[in-house]
Amino acid sequence: MTDLLLTLVMPDDLAEHVEDLLLANPDLVRGFTASHADGHGSVVQLNDPAELVAGHAPRTLIRTIGPEDAMRAVLALIRATFPGANIYYWLAPLVEAGKL
Repeated sequence: MTDLLLTLVMPDDLAEHVEDLLLANPDLVRGFTASHADGHGSVVQLNDPAELVAGHAPRTLIRTIGPEDAMRAVLALIRATFPGANIYYWLAPLVEAGKL
């Protein structure tokens, strides 16, 4: 089974909760990388006055890889734990991964 890359994009205030959920499920997520990003565009909700002025909103990007069934289980777990949480995601096939 080919591994997939799961990318999650969320408001910064939600990131720690999602990270805790991922860490609590090592059977689904072997590890992940979190980094800062700025959300731009018509699909990004700008709520804070500073976001409205800047034209973008702070976001956290979380990336992890794993088998398709595990990545879909992670999505289901996040959906059930944080309904309507404004988390964008995508799954992409992984051509190659390794450690150098």
